[in-house]
Amino acid sequence: MADNWTPNSWRSKPFVQIPDFPDKEALVVAEKRLASFPPLVFAGEARALTKSLGKVANGDAFLLQGGDCAESFAEHGADNIRDFFRVFLQMSVVLTFAAAKPVVKVGRIAGQFAKPRSSDFEKKGDISLPSYRGDIINGTEFDEANRIPDPERQIMAYRQSAATLNLLRAFAQGGYANLEHVHEWMLDFVDKSPQSDRYKQIGQRLTETLRFMKAIGFSADDHPRLRETEFYTSHEALLLGYEEALTRVDSTSGDYYGTSGHMLWIGDRTRQPDHAHVEYCRGVKNPLGLKCGPTTSTEGLLELIDILNPSNEAGRLTLIARFGSEKVGEHLPNLIRAVEREGKKVVWSCDPMHGNTITSDSGYKTRPFERVLKEVQQFFAIHRAEGTYPGGVHFEMTGKDVTECTGGARAVSDEDLGERYHTHCDPRLNATQSLELAFLVSELLQEDQGNVKQKVAV
Repeated sequence: MADNWTPNSWRSKPFVQIPDFPDKEALVVAEKRLASFPPLVFAGEARALTKSLGKVANGDAFLLQGGDCAESFAEHGADNIRDFFRVFLQMSVVLTFAAAKPVVKVGRIAGQFAKPRSSDFEKKGDISLPSYRGDIINGTEFDEANRIPDPERQIMAYRQSAATLNLLRAFAQGGYANLEHVHEWMLDFVDKSPQSDRYKQIGQRLTETLRFMKAIGFSADDHPRLRETEFYTSHEALLLGYEEALTRVDSTSGDYYGTSGHMLWIGDRTRQPDHAHVEYCRGVKNPLGLKCGPTTSTEGLLELIDILNPSNEAGRLTLIARFGSEKVGEHLPNLIRAVEREGKKVVWSCDPMHGNTITSDSGYKTRPFERVLKEVQQFFAIHRAEGTYPGGVHFEMTGKDVTECTGGARAVSDEDLGERYHTHCDPRLNATQSLELAFLVSELLQEDQGNVKQKVAV
């Protein structure tokens, strides 16, 4: 356990992005109830994810992390979860074929309810109300009753996370992820997209391979790895009272784990080294993510790495780069060089979403697909130039046919945004755009493999 750390030691530190709950007594009651509930995930699962991420850190696997910007109570349903999982499986297959390496699958799901905000208040006309901070805290409706932080929402978030996890585990372990079903994962509207034929070609190659394996005695019935997959959950550890309530001691090791999700990350707005969010995360043994943005200095990053991963364990810490397509070339190389110089073992992952958000001419917040792609391309190019490994990607995405991000092969225009703009917070890639981006990343992975082979040959 970290020195001088307890699950509630964060309370003695300064904090930001945690709302003021007017009813303090109700907050205490809700947190006590949460503390009595069963864990959502288990220490052994978190350790397995750390081990898999260790392979990513060593260049032997690739990380695919993605999901909703902020989960909502209103959109919780089996079909939404299934469609997200199907697209995620498709993306994973595409990336596995390209990288010829295992893909570590981590969803932004079953816990991604809280959102940091740039302003504490939202104003419409003469009315100013607290900003919407995610369904775990308050409601989207612009009225005083909905915008008051409500502790009871944490109980609702826990129960939705439990139900979501139950379904995800059934999909991952119950046969839905069977590679023999690769053609059945195609969503109807994606089947009409330019990516459909490319995916079907991969599916056909996989089917032929599985037939050959079955002919020589290796079938999905006898080998669980062909019919099951490992799928993990993650979210930003923002609402620390909720995280503390779900912190448990692992009986086998005596270590503390945050059992609200397998992987927790610290956002760009809450990574102050002497503040509460870093204090909480340094003491739990889960694999951690750390967002790195344009304001991240090399000295500050190295300080945070030492705090969060003092034993320099491969797989413990993932650095999630979110600079924006116009800034990544200016900032990322210096950070990579500093980390390499100090011999720090980290996973480098690219979040091309958060730095590329704009307001469209029609007034919608959106993310142009070409900017998202440009940042991913630059991320890979920079790592190639530095001789380091681009270990993963981190997307905000959905399995639905939404119109929230412009561009893509089935181009969503500015005029299209209002048709199916369903997000409560930030714009997400739809299923077609997500699969398209997976193919584009696969091409970058294949380019890197070709460069490695050339170096070996020389």
